[in-house]
Amino acid sequence: MATASKPIAITMGDPAGVGAEVIVKAAAELPEAVRDQIIVVGSIETLEKAIAVTGANLKPGHADAPPSANLLRVEHVHVDGMPLPFGKLDPIGGEASYRYIARAVELTTAGTTAGIVTAPINKEALNLAGHHFDGHTGMLAHLTGARSSFMLLASEKLKVIHVSTHVSLKDAIGRATPQRILETIRVGYNHLRRIGYDNPRIAVAGINPHCGENGLFGREDDEQVAPGVELARAEGIDVVGPISADTLYYRAHSGAFDLVVAQYHDQGHIPIKLVAFDTAVNVSLGLPIDRTSVDHGTAFDLAGTGKAKHVNMLAAIDYARKLAASRAQT
Repeated sequence: MATASKPIAITMGDPAGVGAEVIVKAAAELPEAVRDQIIVVGSIETLEKAIAVTGANLKPGHADAPPSANLLRVEHVHVDGMPLPFGKLDPIGGEASYRYIARAVELTTAGTTAGIVTAPINKEALNLAGHHFDGHTGMLAHLTGARSSFMLLASEKLKVIHVSTHVSLKDAIGRATPQRILETIRVGYNHLRRIGYDNPRIAVAGINPHCGENGLFGREDDEQVAPGVELARAEGIDVVGPISADTLYYRAHSGAFDLVVAQYHDQGHIPIKLVAFDTAVNVSLGLPIDRTSVDHGTAFDLAGTGKAKHVNMLAAIDYARKLAASRAQT
């Protein structure tokens, strides 16, 4: 695989969570040449604590430090009240999370870094700190000036993009307009083309049981979903739907489709976490920059124990490097 010459920025996430631990465990496992191509945006003190509890053979250093054995390059961001104890929800952690992401966006927008990998944040801490976002995706759209963004969960055998994510089920049904469904299909199609699919096969999940059964269980699939699919087909996209969600994911996992369009958060998250809990990567689409993320939370109950798994972080870093390489070739 071709690689980008610019490093990847990894945001540390909530400093009270497992982000620092999964980062240092993943970084310690990477080949030195790959580790030299990452910069952690966060707190040196918290990373030192994570190294101590995990036993990772690393030494944090400045982001501009020349490559050396066991070096972990860090863009330190000062936040009053740090470092925090592991495992305790605190508005300071929410403020730190926001500042790490904002700095990573600055670096990537300026071209210093090639993309962003994010460790988990805590939405309650983020909002307690006064940053009222539903999570990374909305925050990144705000920071980059993007009109909208889309969440893709990607694994080897199943990829799912969402029409909506962190809203109530009632609001999610209202957001599933033909235009939003068209935009979701279009963004997913373009992403798969970018990563090597010549003609992606896309299927759109229905909203209601059995897609409404001709109006017996609701008309949203006929009046909202089907028109969006037809608009995408008119653009030459290989897409079908709506298809009843109770069979669609099995078919996609078996190889019938390359991408599923889920209508709301749990409809997409449950199947992907069932089949690829440790390896699925969260990818933000529709932004002017590339961002991947682990697909798990801050796990305050594990923070500070050194037991948090880092497999998902390795997958997120690998996906980000592939995106960076594809961007460098364009």
